[in-house]
Amino acid sequence: MLPLDPTPLARREVRELEGYNAGLSSEQVGKRFGVSKIAKLGSNENPYGPSPQVATAISSAITDSGLYPDASCGLLRDALAARLEVEPERLVFGNGSEDLIAILCRVFLDHGDTLVTITPAFGLHTLYPHSLGAHIRAVPMLDGGHFDIDGLLEALIEPPRMLMLSSPSNPVGSALSANQLNQLLNALTPATLLVFDEAYYEYAQSSPDYPNVLARLSQQQTPWIVLRTFSKAYALAGLRLGYGIVSSPALADLIDRLRTPFNVNRLAQVAALAALQDETHLNIGLEATIRERERVTKVLKDMHLTVVPSRANFLFFRTDQVSDALHEVLLTHGVIVKPWLETGYTHWVRVSIGSRDQNDQFLAALSASLQPAPAAFAHGLNTP
Repeated sequence: MLPLDPTPLARREVRELEGYNAGLSSEQVGKRFGVSKIAKLGSNENPYGPSPQVATAISSAITDSGLYPDASCGLLRDALAARLEVEPERLVFGNGSEDLIAILCRVFLDHGDTLVTITPAFGLHTLYPHSLGAHIRAVPMLDGGHFDIDGLLEALIEPPRMLMLSSPSNPVGSALSANQLNQLLNALTPATLLVFDEAYYEYAQSSPDYPNVLARLSQQQTPWIVLRTFSKAYALAGLRLGYGIVSSPALADLIDRLRTPFNVNRLAQVAALAALQDETHLNIGLEATIRERERVTKVLKDMHLTVVPSRANFLFFRTDQVSDALHEVLLTHGVIVKPWLETGYTHWVRVSIGSRDQNDQFLAALSASLQPAPAAFAHGLNTP
């Protein structure tokens, strides 16, 4: 006897959701297409790996893996507080920043509440609010990948419960200017919680036009949280650790009420602490990624593709082909990218910046996949 369908038991909002597409793993691509050399450039991972000190720290901590971790992330909390020059009580931790996004939505969004965000956007910025019955007021990015500040300001006239956006934007890569940030913050009221997702902060911080978001928010009286992660620049995506800097200890307390007590495992905590202390390794990876980002941008432009200037470790570009179809062709070459599927952006692709070898594999596969193959590619592939 077949089991009965449990779907009717789920809430309507959940039944109507499309699950988050995390993409294919290297193992899946290798098995499906029979390729051995794979450039995994769909998830914005760091190709240079974590600091060597991380392996040492994990090796030392593994013997205590039978014990529950520190629920407060005490050692990491103190180190981050000192680095960021904030009170330890103003930090919250999650099993990746995705965990914190989910918690924030459960704490602050109720059925019928409104969330303002941008589109295209990181899928979980809308998936979790939708699951709770919130209304989404999404403001499209402008041509060229710029934030539509006037559109966002108009969306804030009737104060939403939450404003959630990423800067640098995922998937677009562009970032708010200091003036744009000021306009948004000045429009907020105490009725709106600002969730500022800065997952790619480390890649943007060296840009002279990138604002010091924390410094500006320190002058803000309305409630806010800045989300950051150890997954990207620190290359700890497989261990899952994100954190938030909040406007007040009271906000941290509300978040912690719905945080599972041991949501950050012991190995992730010691790994993050070790990675945080190795600034030399961090900076080497950042500099290499930014160099490669500029090189790949030039090659894509030479291929007559529209590329949004990026402040992150990925690029967002447009092709004449439907992105999903192009992705399928790239997979046959062992290249994984992220085809964008949101309405209005189905010709756009997000590609992570990998190592030089990975990037060259992607560029060669893309050149072979586009019709006709641009001659300019041959001049850009191996230029420094």
